[in-house]
Amino acid sequence: MKPLLYLRRHWKVVVLFALFCAIFAFVFSLYDLPVEAVGYAALLCLAVGVVMFAIGCSRWVSRLKTLERMRTTVSVSLKELPEPGGQVEEEYQRLLAILWRERARIEAASARERREAEDYYTLWAHQIKTPIAAMRLLLQQGGAADTGALSAELLRIEGYVEMALGYVRLEGESSDLVLRKSPLDGIVRGCLRKYAPLFILKKLPLDFRETHMTVLTDEKWLAFVIEQLLSNALKYTRSGHVAVYARARELVIEDTGIGIAAEDLPRVFERGFTGYNGREDRKSTGLGLYLCSRACRKLGHALRLESEPGEGTRAFIRFSDETLLVE
Repeated sequence: MKPLLYLRRHWKVVVLFALFCAIFAFVFSLYDLPVEAVGYAALLCLAVGVVMFAIGCSRWVSRLKTLERMRTTVSVSLKELPEPGGQVEEEYQRLLAILWRERARIEAASARERREAEDYYTLWAHQIKTPIAAMRLLLQQGGAADTGALSAELLRIEGYVEMALGYVRLEGESSDLVLRKSPLDGIVRGCLRKYAPLFILKKLPLDFRETHMTVLTDEKWLAFVIEQLLSNALKYTRSGHVAVYARARELVIEDTGIGIAAEDLPRVFERGFTGYNGREDRKSTGLGLYLCSRACRKLGHALRLESEPGEGTRAFIRFSDETLLVE
């Protein structure tokens, strides 16, 4: 069966060979050469052609069998590919090698992202158990439940859920950004109202100064960034105050918390990086600031931090000329 396939593959060569034989026979007949001489020459040519056909067919069948054996191992390696039978086959094998390397790169990246997602959601599940357990304990206590403490724990749960949704949306290919001109003070007030129970529970003073700015942004995503920064300020500030104000073209969220170590500051926006504070807190996912940075880049804003250990932290959201309109 395979020799027939090889013959069908090279039918043009067979036809060309037969045409040449006919031309030679016709020319010899014009010179009245003996039939025996012409027949002898034709038989010699036919014998050589058959031998060459057999050799070529044998090599082709051998390469075909090698390729058939590789069907089960090609996903692992391309080392068993047969030697190329010409320049064209060599180029095809180079193309296969490029595609195989690209496939391996994509699979490795996909596996890495899957592991990171699994690690994140495992940590997230453990984190969200803490406020749920606290709420259950508060409800089990005798007498009227502490509504302030319950509200604070519920707010923490909402924050974890928002972070999980933000992780999924920002890591995906699709984007739900809706950019429009929005009063910055309205967005900030909404975030402050949401976190008011935690300010009250921790007895932290809040200093909010109106910015009088209108920005081109997505209200939902900018609010997500501000809420994450407020959450960090509340988490790491035990005494003092939290201030929110504008400076030039920037929104500043300042706290008097424990600050960030100098060696950790350049890496705070890396995915999964928790730093010294995160290791001490043992509840940090290392994703809050990473997601904030990703969201700001999509919005056309810039996010940076300034901090000194023991002196507090200042987060700056800078609005570009294209996204900022001063009222």
